[in-house]
Amino acid sequence: MKKIQFGTSDLQVASVILGCMRMNGAENPAEIIETAYDHGIDFFDHADIYGGGECETIFGKALKETSIKREDIIIQTKCGIRKGMFDFSKEHIVSSVEGSLKRLGVDYVDALLLHRPDTLVEPEEVAAAFDQLESQGKVKYFGVSNQKPMQIDLLKKTVKQPLLANQLQFGIKHTDMIDQGIHVNMTDDASIDRDGSILDYSRLNEMTIQAWSPYQYGFFEGVFIGNEKFSELNATLDQIAERHNCTSTGLATAWILRHPAKMQVIAGSMNKERIKEIAKAADIIISREEWYEIYRAAGNILP
Repeated sequence: MKKIQFGTSDLQVASVILGCMRMNGAENPAEIIETAYDHGIDFFDHADIYGGGECETIFGKALKETSIKREDIIIQTKCGIRKGMFDFSKEHIVSSVEGSLKRLGVDYVDALLLHRPDTLVEPEEVAAAFDQLESQGKVKYFGVSNQKPMQIDLLKKTVKQPLLANQLQFGIKHTDMIDQGIHVNMTDDASIDRDGSILDYSRLNEMTIQAWSPYQYGFFEGVFIGNEKFSELNATLDQIAERHNCTSTGLATAWILRHPAKMQVIAGSMNKERIKEIAKAADIIISREEWYEIYRAAGNILP
């Protein structure tokens, strides 16, 4: 499994993460965890809201059924989303982490990310929460999710811990952060900067982008792989995948990992064979020509 540096830390992490949002639908969670681990995926992503907390509980129980040692894996969770609101208050962040630890059955999480931006955020409260969680040994590393540069810089003004990662939706059919960088000085829709140049910001500040919903199009509208709505894209994926002796899902993973931003891909599958396909793809390197061929086949136009 290809490893990358986790933000500015000394931690080397797997380039593929197992997303555990659907863990409450897994037939045999312990086997899913073991399959991922046996194929080099030792990084597991959670959130306090996944399954209403049930996904963390299931994972915690299943992990104890395996022979995997806690210290040999990386567990990441997220907080900040509440019913009908977002909440980055110190009280909520601390209580959320304590709830996650209890459900996961662990003493600490390796990483904590702030889920979706809270416009009522008070950076001083976030800083106080992070200081407390770090000093208590409950969280080792910190980051954000779905945030743009100015929101991150606002936190950095007070938060002393490095913000190492940012989870962002990205994949072949969700390329906004790339499009606006290609269409600079143009007047078409693709030139609109919707995220504050987060891709370049992440590279400049050595923040690891964790690509979520990498095989989806739109906002949870569906999977593009094998979808007849995207016949040209799938024909291209099938052709290039055959060349690399991998599946289209694997190729879609390799396409993301080919970018020099050194991203991680969050694979949310609870299918053992699919997990193996994705893990294998981490070591596939596609050419520049193949990368752009796939980008164009997805409906993107080069200026």
